[in-house]
Amino acid sequence: MTYRLYGTPGSLYTGKARAYLIKQGVAFENRAAGEPRFRAEIVPKIGRWIIPVLEAPDGTLHQDGAEIIRHFEAQGPTRLPAFANTPRHRLIGQIFELFGGEGLLRPAMHYRWNFDETNRAFLSRDFPAALAPTGASEAEQAQVFEMASGRMRKAMASFGVSPESAPAVDAAYAEFLRLFDRHLAASPYLLGGRPTLGDYGLVAPLYAHLARDPFPAQLMKQTAYRVWRWTERMNAADQDAGEYGAPPPELFGDDSVPDTLKDLMRFVAEDYLPEVEAYVTFANAWLAERPDLAAGTSGLPRTQDRVIGQVGFAWRGVEIKVGVMPYRLYLLQKIQEVADQAAPDERAAMTALLEETGLSALLTLRTTRPVLRLGQLEVWGAPIAAG
Repeated sequence: MTYRLYGTPGSLYTGKARAYLIKQGVAFENRAAGEPRFRAEIVPKIGRWIIPVLEAPDGTLHQDGAEIIRHFEAQGPTRLPAFANTPRHRLIGQIFELFGGEGLLRPAMHYRWNFDETNRAFLSRDFPAALAPTGASEAEQAQVFEMASGRMRKAMASFGVSPESAPAVDAAYAEFLRLFDRHLAASPYLLGGRPTLGDYGLVAPLYAHLARDPFPAQLMKQTAYRVWRWTERMNAADQDAGEYGAPPPELFGDDSVPDTLKDLMRFVAEDYLPEVEAYVTFANAWLAERPDLAAGTSGLPRTQDRVIGQVGFAWRGVEIKVGVMPYRLYLLQKIQEVADQAAPDERAAMTALLEETGLSALLTLRTTRPVLRLGQLEVWGAPIAAG
């Protein structure tokens, strides 16, 4: 058999994996998470109901978009390498993988679930199409949507979206669209002429929620056309960048970072760094209360649980609370690993870029124990030795 990607068309994290497989020319089938086989055979092996899951021809399972990308990149040269081979570009890729999939959750959830007048008719058909059992009646499909909608609206609150924070979410997202649209004026992808890891991180929310659901799709088309075209481009097998004329260089030369990209990084510092600081602080306090936590375990009662608690912090003048998920710390560690494994001159170049853009703390905000992924689950490693 070919690869099978289990997910849904409107799933943020499925969109990340799907775009990567398309760009790499990997032969695969889109499979619905509502299929009986997924629940009966795949979920027990993964240990929780979660998407996306990629099933290889030999039956091996790979869960999570980040891990699917790393699996293929580790096999040898890919058609369009996701990881840049110069220091600052590698670091930028990891930063936007974290920010895209996790830092843009507020607008992704806000614009999906707070605009029922425009979105509900579409969502009430789209969700059951992928989640309801084959042949489900209209009533059964409606029930599936209400259950899924209820869970997702509850999750929206855990990402810091509330009536009080909604105006700030609107303003922040408008600013992001403006900055990203300006950056794409001269470059079809984040780092030049081909997609890299940061593009796959960003496409997760920007396609599945924000370019596909009716209300935010119209907003994006009207205010950030280049971003909307980029979401199309990220789901095309070819470069799909004819409007840029002659194909641009694969990546910006000499590990350069244009001012438009630095402005995007400054936005990440303002918009997301406070959250990173809050959940690292919370996680370290949580770990300190559990000195006997066995390495290789999550410390949570059920394998499907992903949140260790909630933390509040000030964000754009509003007090919000977010769930603390070890998975985000895992992606944060990937940023730090790039710097930790770099040669001294490369690390100096990365450090200077982070200082210039206000993101230096990404290298120093560390938990006392690393987050590992074992058996498709996030678990804690052994304590890190001081010094």
